[in-house]
Amino acid sequence: MAIEPGLKQVRHVVAVGSGKGGVGKSTVAVNLAIALRHGGAKVGLLDADIYGPSQPRMLGAKTAELETTPEGTIVPTVCFGVSFVSMGLLMGDHGPVVWRAPMAMKVIHQFLGNVGWGALDYLIIDLPPGTGDVQLTLAQQASLSGAVIVSTPQDVAIDVARKGLEMFRQVKVPILGVIENMSGFACPSCGHETDVFGSGGGKLLAEKTGVPFLGGIPLSPEILLGGESGVPVLIGSPDSAVARAYVELAREVEAQITQGQAATAAESPRSIEIGPDGALAIEWGDGHRGRHRAYHLRVSCPCAHCVDENSGRQVLDRSKVPLDISIRNVGRVGRYALGIHFSDGHNTGLYAFERLRALCECEACVKARKSDRGAFQV
Repeated sequence: MAIEPGLKQVRHVVAVGSGKGGVGKSTVAVNLAIALRHGGAKVGLLDADIYGPSQPRMLGAKTAELETTPEGTIVPTVCFGVSFVSMGLLMGDHGPVVWRAPMAMKVIHQFLGNVGWGALDYLIIDLPPGTGDVQLTLAQQASLSGAVIVSTPQDVAIDVARKGLEMFRQVKVPILGVIENMSGFACPSCGHETDVFGSGGGKLLAEKTGVPFLGGIPLSPEILLGGESGVPVLIGSPDSAVARAYVELAREVEAQITQGQAATAAESPRSIEIGPDGALAIEWGDGHRGRHRAYHLRVSCPCAHCVDENSGRQVLDRSKVPLDISIRNVGRVGRYALGIHFSDGHNTGLYAFERLRALCECEACVKARKSDRGAFQV
């Protein structure tokens, strides 16, 4: 039986990001994946850093063209029980990837939709540095269960990590927590601890932004050796302090995902359908049954073609929207919005779940808004 490509059989997709490079994000991603696998989960790892892939080296994978099925589905490579794909498996170490963004994004789309991941408990995505196209595409198309933010303790790394954290918040991706990497160094000879890059920055960032602090990962010779040899620390030095830190990190991430599921379920649509009258019917996780007329949604579109991005003023000419406009189709965008294709060809608006609840035209919501306006006038 052929494995169905894409993420349909993946229970949880977790992004590991930082705001900048050099903070050990890829090291955290690969060891988190191994730690989750160590705990009995089925795990995949997607190296989304197209221009600077590092996972093949960290997992000791030989550079070779990824296999495909007769149907054209990419078959992930498996190392230490973790399935993974990476641009590094295709390009090797023979030269840089000199591509413009559209070509790189095409590969990301392939990795998301055309890889036979199969049934996984977790797919860990190792993001490139920054807050650009890759991060936004993944947030919109991969239905992320959450994001883990990696930083080192010093102020400059914390400042950039905060920008990455806020980017995920803007697209309604749950923040599972902050990891402080390179958090102190214990001398293997005398045991004396030295805060090479400072201390406490990751915890402070978590406190200021109101997200969990998942813990610190110490500097360790075992980590360096694992990255260079292609044998992750949980495999090569399973009894080391840093290996234990990653096992604890995996437990914290699993706990945060479980806790976050209940919180987000009520805020997300349980079912979406276009009714016989052409109205959009949404049953929300908290049991609320919403209703939206196509015309009302179209004239409330928040996209840059309909609303001036600087002033927030609507620029859409409502007189040009047909009163009998209908909805052609509707689809989810990540875990935070719906994309709607209207019969007039317009399809660029993203309707955030929060906005949809505010626009709801069901009898109860209309009555509540009238009541609120009346109370304000009094």
